[in-house]
Amino acid sequence: MTNQATGAPVGDQALDDRALWDRAAEGDEAAFSELFERHVEAVWNHAYRLTGSWSAAEDLTSNTFLTAWRRRAEVTLVRDSALPWLYTVAGNAARDEYRGARRRLRLLQKMPDAPVVSDHADTVAERLDGERRLREIVEAVRTLPKAQREVVELCLLGDLSAADAAALLTVAEGTVRAHLSRARARLRTLLEEK
Repeated sequence: MTNQATGAPVGDQALDDRALWDRAAEGDEAAFSELFERHVEAVWNHAYRLTGSWSAAEDLTSNTFLTAWRRRAEVTLVRDSALPWLYTVAGNAARDEYRGARRRLRLLQKMPDAPVVSDHADTVAERLDGERRLREIVEAVRTLPKAQREVVELCLLGDLSAADAAALLTVAEGTVRAHLSRARARLRTLLEEK
């Protein structure tokens, strides 16, 4: 008769588990390796049933055998088989992990949302684009005839009214408005070309 989980003979395995466990407790790595090979699949299947996850079952199986190795000298096998104790260790580890995950989730839910940090790249790009556009405008203004350039510099760039610019340039206000109109049309054409 064989154990369905491990495929080993039931009667012989129970005796072998105790003998292997006793040897492992004395530091025999080969004996522990034999116990591992004998029960790893059954422990993994149990861990998978507990977690429903392949990777979590692998982690749980590894932790179970790590615990078995660390505690091998202080554990007495139940009914001379290692499997019930290994199942218990895996079950406890799964419950601990589940509780820890729930605790972490509750803590995360209590935390305030992280402040949104604006992307400085957008701000820098906008500033650089604005500077580039301003250079283009200044270059375009320099290509205007002198009268139009003076009116643009005073009215558009200097924020003077047409009347104030006319008084400063000693020309009629209508002349300032005409130069301004022509300058805007020319600037529009020049800037659209770029």
